[in-house]
Amino acid sequence: MAEQTYPGTVGGGSIVNKAAAEKFIPEIWSDEVIAAYQKNLKMSPLVKKMAMTGKKGDKIHVPMPTRGAASAKVADTAVNIQANVETELQIDIDRHFQYSRFIEDIVEVQALSSLRQFYTEDAGYALALQVDTDLMNAATGFGDGTLDLSAPTGAEWANSNSYYFNPAAGGAGVPGLSTFAAGTTASGDNFTDEGFREAIKILDDANVPMENRCLIIPPAARKTVMGIERYVSSDFRDDRTVKSGLIGNVYGVDIYVSSNCPTLETNVRGCIFMHKDAIVHAEQLGVRSQTQYKQEYLSTLYTADTLYGVQVYRPEAGLILAVFDE
Repeated sequence: MAEQTYPGTVGGGSIVNKAAAEKFIPEIWSDEVIAAYQKNLKMSPLVKKMAMTGKKGDKIHVPMPTRGAASAKVADTAVNIQANVETELQIDIDRHFQYSRFIEDIVEVQALSSLRQFYTEDAGYALALQVDTDLMNAATGFGDGTLDLSAPTGAEWANSNSYYFNPAAGGAGVPGLSTFAAGTTASGDNFTDEGFREAIKILDDANVPMENRCLIIPPAARKTVMGIERYVSSDFRDDRTVKSGLIGNVYGVDIYVSSNCPTLETNVRGCIFMHKDAIVHAEQLGVRSQTQYKQEYLSTLYTADTLYGVQVYRPEAGLILAVFDE
């Protein structure tokens, strides 16, 4: 046993510093929670990412120039000048969420190591769920809608790009989609291939690029999809690398299933059909984890948090497709 006369010397072994106690300092909390967070993200990989890590400020200004138009050149006259007043998109970095646990020493001593594993998994899941929910709710800003990230319901989901699958609308030359409004969706209004083809046409007519489109559906829609021959064929379920929630591809569109799809109103869930550029996720602080020992409580404070912003980037590039949850 090594000893020194008080007060000893720094670096001489009498001070319990980081070097002296390094064998007792855990270093895997952060890695564990990041892994859990990434594993549980569904929407974030499907939208436009804007890196803000390490940058200062609470708002991003994104220029949004208006497309010009060609005009005929008239002989002996001056050319026509493009005279657009350009606009911008503002993204507020104001979504700061945290997950904390206060763990007493007696628990640290007596509990199985699986307890910490649960806490890190739970922290990653909770933060990922919050990000995923915000990105889902951003669909309220599609079309002429107003962005609402605070638990929107009913009429808050109704905009010019909101529809519901209405099989009764088909058969008479009318596509299987109808305009969504609060109280319009009823039992039997389930996913149809005809309605999905009409949704594809709506994005095509809006000049939305055909690549990088995806459809996110709730379990109720998947139940219906599994009964449509086209969606259970080997062409739909190919052998590509498995992605989280990906169940297949049809008409060049990747289809994902998520239990976190929004509830538009009682018994009505929302499918989200969009191009990658429809929504932007600006992350200023990726998920991090920190611990601090509180001697007065003989406990350890554990906190994981993340800071980001969400905004609709191209409102014409996304649709809400409501289905009855049955």
